Amino acid sequence: MVTLSAIPQDSSPNGSASTPAGRETGKPRGPGRRGGPPGLVKPSISDTLKLRVYADNWFMLYINGELVAVDPIKFTPHNVVSVDILPEFPITIAVLAKDNADPKTGLEYGTSIGDGGFCLKIGDEIVSNGSWKAKSFFHGPVKGDTSHPTVRREELPDRWWAVEFDDRSWPAAKEFSETEVDPKPVFREHDFTGAAFIWADDLALDNTVIFRTRIEKPGWTKRWNTKPDLDVSGAPRQ
Repeated sequence: MVTLSAIPQDSSPNGSASTPAGRETGKPRGPGRRGGPPGLVKPSISDTLKLRVYADNWFMLYINGELVAVDPIKFTPHNVVSVDILPEFPITIAVLAKDNADPKTGLEYGTSIGDGGFCLKIGDEIVSNGSWKAKSFFHGPVKGDTSHPTVRREELPDRWWAVEFDDRSWPAAKEFSETEVDPKPVFREHDFTGAAFIWADDLALDNTVIFRTRIEKPGWTKRWNTKPDLDVSGAPRQ
C-alpha cells in the first residue's frame, strides 16, 4: 500500500486555477436544460491525472474495479499508452501483463526465450515499484529448456481486478533496471521519472503476471458531486 500526501483540490496539475466555480455549479436553469440544476458540481480536466504505461508486450489495467486502459498493440511495436483518468482515492490498481509467449512452450519466434517488463506513472507521485504485489500465472519454458520446453500454468483467480480481492499472500513485485528490460526508444519520449520496471521473479520465464496495489491519499475529498448515469455493465472485463 502506498500513501500520498494531500494535494489541494482547487489547483490544476500545472498550478493554474481550476475552472471557475460559476461554470462548475452552473447558473439556475429550468428543468431539462443543459448544465443541470443549481448546486451541481462537475469534475473538470484539472481533476484528472495523466496515466502512462509501458509494457513488454501487452497489458490491461483496472482502477477501482473499472477497466481504464488496454494496450491496443498486442505484440510489436512496443508503445506507450497515455490517457487521462479521473481518480477517486483510495485507488486500487490491478494490471494483467503478458509477454509474448507460445501458450504450449513459453517460447517466442519458435525457439527463443523472450522477456517482459512493466512501468507505470500516474500524475507526479504514483509509480510502479517493488511495493506492488506481483504473481505469475504462466511460466516457461521451465528451467529455460528450449530443447524440450514445458510450461507451468495457473488459472487467473476470479475477480482478480476487484477492489476487495485478497492479494495479501502474494509476493512483492521485483524491480528490474532499464538496462535489463531494454525498452524501445518510445519509452524515453514520455515522463516515467521515479517509476521502476517491475515484473514477477523471473523477467524471462514468467510470461503472464498480475500486479496489484492500493494507493491511499489522506485528506483527499471528491470536489464534484456528480456521478455517471452511463451503463457500461455489459463491457467485457477480460
